[in-house]
Amino acid sequence: MPVLSWIVLAGLAMSALALVGSVTLLLPERALKRAVLPLVALAAGSLLGGALFHMLPEAVDTLGNELSVYGVLVLGFVAFLVLEQFLHWHHCHRGLGRHRPVGYLVLVADGLHNFIGGLAVASAFLIDIRLGVVTWLVAAAHEIPQELGDFGLLVHSGWSPRRALLYNVASALTFLLGCLVAYGVAGTFDVAILIPFAAGNFLYIAAADLIPQFTAQESWSSKLIHTSAFVIGLVILLAVALSTG
Repeated sequence: MPVLSWIVLAGLAMSALALVGSVTLLLPERALKRAVLPLVALAAGSLLGGALFHMLPEAVDTLGNELSVYGVLVLGFVAFLVLEQFLHWHHCHRGLGRHRPVGYLVLVADGLHNFIGGLAVASAFLIDIRLGVVTWLVAAAHEIPQELGDFGLLVHSGWSPRRALLYNVASALTFLLGCLVAYGVAGTFDVAILIPFAAGNFLYIAAADLIPQFTAQESWSSKLIHTSAFVIGLVILLAVALSTG
């Protein structure tokens, strides 16, 4: 099978993983509401794990342990701070009710992350088919818990489950776009600089938006459940990093 076919198949398959959030549509509304905050906690752990255990180390390996790498990471963090301020102002003036900007931030960050992932996976396929398959499996292993968490977060932000699923799939399609771009510009553009920028996006969302939502719960049982979900997200991403390091 031609390399381009492998790349397109990998892109479509990864984008389809966004549908994993649809399993929550099978839950009754009451059960879904109870599951949302644990999913938010899982998303926070997954985002931090993805940024710290995967994206930042990859950026350092590729670009070197240079101050510029951390500068770009901070730039990604600050960019989303500014973006959230704009979205919050926009919502207040358009009367969009209680929809939190974090839902849109997650879609933007996830779209950028998926785009970068598509670039990486397609590049691996261009080097060797087997390397491409392994790279795809690693990316998929961390994408599943993240997609579940992202879906729960969008619902918690005020989105209907079906709308959240639709936009989550649309955001996931940027993975396929990244694959096609990498194939088209193979060897002519170094996209590694986007990796620490996206890591900064993820750090901001996890620390500034997600963690405060589930730590505000007062009952000890809720604290235990949410903290456990957060740690599970971190551990899954750490395990993937250790198993492929």
